[in-house]
Amino acid sequence: QVQLVESGGGLVQAGASLRLSCAASERTVGSYAMAWFRQAPGKEREFVAAITWGVSRTSYADSVKGRFTISRDNARNTVYLQMNSLKPEDTAVYYCAARPGAIMVLPSQYPYWGQGTQVTVSS
Repeated sequence: QVQLVESGGGLVQAGASLRLSCAASERTVGSYAMAWFRQAPGKEREFVAAITWGVSRTSYADSVKGRFTISRDNARNTVYLQMNSLKPEDTAVYYCAARPGAIMVLPSQYPYWGQGTQVTVSS
């Protein structure tokens, strides 16, 4: 059972930056795709970014391209989401997710989830 723990959320003003972290419990995630999703109040959970462990492939939602960067630290089993130029519309609970194999963009394709961390961007 893979356990994921997110951290790094908070309240910031528009234009600021935040870095989210997701620590995974097992080294077996070496063959997993790790992703960030977000869910705003009244909206469906949506894909933000993902990265593979073995060969560092990445994928981003159009809404965050050029502003967010996903990266990983293999030694720490940790994935990061660097969020720059934050906008009020980025406000949401951000979730880390993991799945064996390739990157997918639907929440239903990820069996493992963290508890979420709140990001609030004020205008």
